[in-house]
Amino acid sequence: MQTMIPRPTTCAWKVWRRNWDVFFKTYRVNFLPPFIEPVLYLLAIGYGLGMFVGEIEGIPYVLYIAPALLAISMMNSSFFECTYSSFVRMYYQKTFDAMISTPLSIEDVIAGELLWGATRSFIYATAMLVVLVAFGVVSLPSSLLVIPFSFLAGLLFSGIAMCFTAITPGIDTLNYPAFLFITPMFLFSGTFFPLSVLPEALQVFAVGVLPLAQVVTVTRSLTLATPLPLFFYSLAWIASCTAIFFFLSIHLMKKRLVV
Repeated sequence: MQTMIPRPTTCAWKVWRRNWDVFFKTYRVNFLPPFIEPVLYLLAIGYGLGMFVGEIEGIPYVLYIAPALLAISMMNSSFFECTYSSFVRMYYQKTFDAMISTPLSIEDVIAGELLWGATRSFIYATAMLVVLVAFGVVSLPSSLLVIPFSFLAGLLFSGIAMCFTAITPGIDTLNYPAFLFITPMFLFSGTFFPLSVLPEALQVFAVGVLPLAQVVTVTRSLTLATPLPLFFYSLAWIASCTAIFFFLSIHLMKKRLVV
């Protein structure tokens, strides 16, 4: 009996390497956003708006939003890599078809895509952390733990993104998760203001359901060198959901690609 559990092999790294090589062919463009984006946010919101906000929960506003910027970068870089970019490689460039025609399996191809999405998160978070350290808005050395954590967070968002890619009929349909899933998380995950100011029902929803809320909790704990009350809960939530969405996304993509 054929097993229903997708089993990628170590060959997935070849797919990862292919995407790595393509990325670094245009590295000048790819590395510009993670350096420029945090500077703009810090100047406009952290220091500009922060002058009127003052402190939040005893923390200067610029220090409060710095870890949220890291978390948002992890989310955006991995999610959009495994939605729009993966869809283009699958549907328009026929890259998936070409790779599957080799000894690589469908599971290897999708696992390689997921690992590459996590790597994008790792690269962008590392570059952004350099900027935040230069501005002196994160604590060292605890903030360095954000670097390995960014890979795990990126793998979570990559898995979620690939699930959307597996069920979307066309690339335009990917606008729905972008606007109805990513944008609300961007605003209501404890990024620019505490969850405690929201109605209790929304607080419970954010803590129990929204991935970005968990990632913000972990990054904020690491950059402030002070574990927040939900730190270990968020780590466990992220680890378990990452495993679930990793295998679920491979299963859904296999159903889509096998005709």
